Amino acid sequence: MASPDQKSPNVLLQTLCCRILGKGEADVAQQFQYAVRVIGSNFAPTVERDEFLVAEKIKKELVRQGREESAALFSELYRKLYSQGILKNRWSILYLLLSLSEDPRKPSSKVSNFATLFAQALPRDAHSTPYYYARPQTLPLNYQDRNAQPGQSSGSMGSSGISSIGIYAPNGPTPTPPSLLPGQSYQRAGVGDCLRQQIGARLAWTLTAGQPTLQNSSSKGVSAAASRNVPRTRREGDLSGSVEITEAFLVRDILYVFQGIDGKVIKMVNSENCYKVDGKVSLSKSLRDTTSRLAELGWLHNKIRKYTDQRNMDRAFGLVGQSFCAALKQELKEYYRLLSVLHSQLQVEDDQGVNLGSESSLTLRRLLVWTYDPKIRLKTLAALVDHCQGRKGGELASAVHAYSKTGDPYMRSLVQHILGLVSHPVLNFLYRWIYDGELEDTYHEFFVASDPTVKTDRLWHDKYSLRKSMIPSFITMDHSRKVLLIGKSINFLHQVCHDQTPSSKTIAVAKSAESPKDAAEMFTDLENAFQGKIDAAYFETSKYLLDVLNKKYKLLEHMQAMRRYLLLGQGDFIRHLMDLLKPELARPATTLYQHNLTGILETAVRATNAQFDNPEILKRLDVRLLEVSPGDTGWDVFSLDYHVDGPIATVFTRECMSHYLRVFNFLWRAKRMEYILTDIWKGHMCNAKLLKNMPELSGVLHQCHVLASEMVHFIHQMQYYITFEVLECSWDELWNKVQQAQDLDHIIAAHEVFLDSIISRCLLDTDSRTLLNQLRAVFDQILEFQNAQDTLYRSALEELQLRLQFEERKKERELEGEWGVTASEEEEENKRIKEFQDSIPKMCSQLRLLTHFYQGIVQQFLVLLTTSSDESLQFLSFRLDFNEHYKAREPRLRVSLGTRGRRASHI
Repeated sequence: MASPDQKSPNVLLQTLCCRILGKGEADVAQQFQYAVRVIGSNFAPTVERDEFLVAEKIKKELVRQGREESAALFSELYRKLYSQGILKNRWSILYLLLSLSEDPRKPSSKVSNFATLFAQALPRDAHSTPYYYARPQTLPLNYQDRNAQPGQSSGSMGSSGISSIGIYAPNGPTPTPPSLLPGQSYQRAGVGDCLRQQIGARLAWTLTAGQPTLQNSSSKGVSAAASRNVPRTRREGDLSGSVEITEAFLVRDILYVFQGIDGKVIKMVNSENCYKVDGKVSLSKSLRDTTSRLAELGWLHNKIRKYTDQRNMDRAFGLVGQSFCAALKQELKEYYRLLSVLHSQLQVEDDQGVNLGSESSLTLRRLLVWTYDPKIRLKTLAALVDHCQGRKGGELASAVHAYSKTGDPYMRSLVQHILGLVSHPVLNFLYRWIYDGELEDTYHEFFVASDPTVKTDRLWHDKYSLRKSMIPSFITMDHSRKVLLIGKSINFLHQVCHDQTPSSKTIAVAKSAESPKDAAEMFTDLENAFQGKIDAAYFETSKYLLDVLNKKYKLLEHMQAMRRYLLLGQGDFIRHLMDLLKPELARPATTLYQHNLTGILETAVRATNAQFDNPEILKRLDVRLLEVSPGDTGWDVFSLDYHVDGPIATVFTRECMSHYLRVFNFLWRAKRMEYILTDIWKGHMCNAKLLKNMPELSGVLHQCHVLASEMVHFIHQMQYYITFEVLECSWDELWNKVQQAQDLDHIIAAHEVFLDSIISRCLLDTDSRTLLNQLRAVFDQILEFQNAQDTLYRSALEELQLRLQFEERKKERELEGEWGVTASEEEEENKRIKEFQDSIPKMCSQLRLLTHFYQGIVQQFLVLLTTSSDESLQFLSFRLDFNEHYKAREPRLRVSLGTRGRRASHI
């Protein structure tokens, strides 16, 4: 049984070479080296990989040779082979059979000499390609003695990244095997030996048998070697003074320049920042211009190499920057591969004795042709280096992406390949963030930033933000916002909601950028693949977060509780609470105790429909006393409060709760005005019949009725505006937005818009401060009127009580048979009645003054309403002055209302 070493590919390949050539291992060493290099190379075939086409060629060849039966047999065997599907590389096997069937001694129509080879463009395998990674780092381009024996240069040829141009294709020029080199005896072989020699020559990829005879080629090699000795002395002579340099010498020198190394006559001029030929050298203008054009590759190479060397030492450049440098180095390796091919070609010339002046030699013009595409490639890379100076992270990826928008497919494919490598770290950051919520951005390259000093209660609002400068241009602002929300939602679930559900269950599909190739493919279809992944993760994560907030933490129920209690939406509860609090809140604010008010609050809850609310909500409802100022009553400092914590505090922040507190105080004061006017109306109704017996009060009571009616109309219209046009409409918009919200940010934004709307439309913003002051002045006049009417009714009822008591004593005495009243008592009674009647004008004047002040304030308030930019406030002024009562008293109001009326009619 064979040992494992005997089954290794190298042993089997060497055995194959010995068997084909019919020689020993020592005699096939060079052919074996060629075979190893061919098998281990990355050559791309120069023919199209068409299996059907190769099979047809084989059949046509058999038919051409008159072997129709063999062609039919081949077709049947090929059909069976195709149907079984055992072999994967059928094309390669068929192509090998077709190649082996060709006679190497027969002149070929393919490339058979150096002249035709260099007339073609650069071979495909010598170009830079995106997915080659193993390339030589440096090129040992040294001036070798062209008279050296081929065996002396074989070692350097075998060490290059790609052996030579001559082995790029089966028909290309290659070093001749030792058995065919000049100076060796040619032994005639038999038929079998001749066949083995033909196959061996084919395997070793020798020169095609286009020479007339071996003896002729041998003599040509000797003469070429002799002719090369003539210019060598000039090339290596003293260059001082005006020395004429041959083109072959420049070709050698330019290969150094391609690597950024000064040659003997072509050197870098730092003052002009370019390579130039030494001025002492005598050179024709055409050769000098051609050399300058070729030397530009060295300048471009130095520019790119300098950038990569500088950034390699910069640790703060980040992963994206290092990926960019790696992409540049990969492209430089492709460039080095080209230089290796050129260097190997020079070695082939030395080995095969190509005359420097012959058509097959490597010249500057041929170098121009061969370096055309690499020059464009290096120019693109140099432009990228310039454009990316001072950039890092996502900003660097954006700079590279900007260069991919070009109409040149060659340049676009290059930049897209580099973009795939550069964007690979960005995509890794992105996928870790949207699928795990992890942010490992040591060098601040990702467009999501984290502030570790922010506490958990402000996680959603302040901990994570967008670095707009780092957002790659291939990610829109909308998708970057979604990316931020996805990771923020995952961290919010874990840290605030204490929901430890794995991200894989939250998000249906998760995939990372496994390789730069995946990243490159991602950018070929941004609309579907890349953005689709972000959208899918966004919808799944946001939906899960909203479900947790609504089901586990009752977010919507808390929002409705805010509407019912802090915005006075629970009417029966608010009314009963006012009734219970009236005695307490009438006292000075300094005498109030919060625990007493809390007990009253609980009583109001138990007595109304509020008792059916969720206990979790009722537990958060509380009483709060504001800061006490001198002279304040309980009405001025009382407020309801709602405690929020945990995840719901993200929506109901401290700023939001302060807005709710301001709105509650305003609504509470407006509700109190309505409550006071209701009591005033009750007083009118109850005392109207009692005071009929006091006709002197009819005028005063009439004034009270008129003023009270004006105030009731004003407060009712204001309450209608606040309750329906402001609160109900804004709440309906908020509720619709919350139901349609796709993420938590939408709910927070809708809630903030809701609060801003009611703050501004309830005249609590800075722009409406004048209107609010006027409205508070109206409220103060209502309080003044309450006090004045209470004083009037108190004195009138006391007077009525005294009169009734006087009449009752008078009747009792008459029933007892006595005088009903004495003269002194009657005089005293008349004196008291006269004093009361004398106080009535004072009451009337007080009411008239109160009416005057009230109407003046209302008129000023209406003027401000009509000049407001808010249409709802303008319509409110119509309702407040529906009968144009105030319009007749205020000239400014007439102009304003009339002008606006005409405008409305024209519209």
